[in-house]
Amino acid sequence: MEMRKSRVLEIMKKGGVARCIKLNLFDPKIVEIAGMCGFDAVWLDMEHVPTDWNTLENGVRAGKIFNTDVIVRVEKGSYSDYIRPLEMDAAGIIIPHLMSLEEARYIVQTTRFHPLGKRPIDGGNTDGAYCRIGLLDYMKQANENRVVCVQIEDVEPLPELEEIARLDGIDMILFGPGDFSQSLGKPGEWDDPELLKTRERVAEVCRKYGKFPATVGSPESYSTLVNMGYQFINIGADVVGLMDYFKTLLDACPAQTE
Repeated sequence: MEMRKSRVLEIMKKGGVARCIKLNLFDPKIVEIAGMCGFDAVWLDMEHVPTDWNTLENGVRAGKIFNTDVIVRVEKGSYSDYIRPLEMDAAGIIIPHLMSLEEARYIVQTTRFHPLGKRPIDGGNTDGAYCRIGLLDYMKQANENRVVCVQIEDVEPLPELEEIARLDGIDMILFGPGDFSQSLGKPGEWDDPELLKTRERVAEVCRKYGKFPATVGSPESYSTLVNMGYQFINIGADVVGLMDYFKTLLDACPAQTE
């Protein structure tokens, strides 16, 4: 028996670009709608969204209906905070605010099985088909078919960026422009030269060491990011879509006053 393969990994390994949408509204129905529309991945967030584990698990199930990967941005915490979404059969995890090479090594150690790391073994959850996948096959398939992504959104890890990208066990490096602009002391200045330079550098370093570069963008910046080499791009968010839709409705139906 085999684990479900990551749609995102298969797309990126073939040189393609995976399109993702971030969901702040944690209803599995929204995951299902995104999958139905054809998104390659849905980004569910635990760093900023006060969700619970049961809702997350149902979101993962909803994504699988349409073979849509669910990528979970985890809370910074213990190893169990990192591996629990994987045991729910999420296709991958994003660890925010990577600060050093030492931390990256810890992440590999705790999220990858032997020989890459020493992730605690269970196999009795969804990802291991409730023990139907043999132990060694389970460990091998989990190492091969689940995405471990670290997020570069601070200036501190930049001197060690190449060493981080060399690490076996890290698949993807995600550049986060929002917090990075704040780290530069220039929040919201998206055209700052240092921010633009770092965005290009992350893509270049990933290509150099065989990692997949990821970032956030928009329909307007999508082509630019693809041409830069990015292969995983979050192109929108549910709350933005709903806000725009609601405003469009009200603009088309102005309030009637006496």
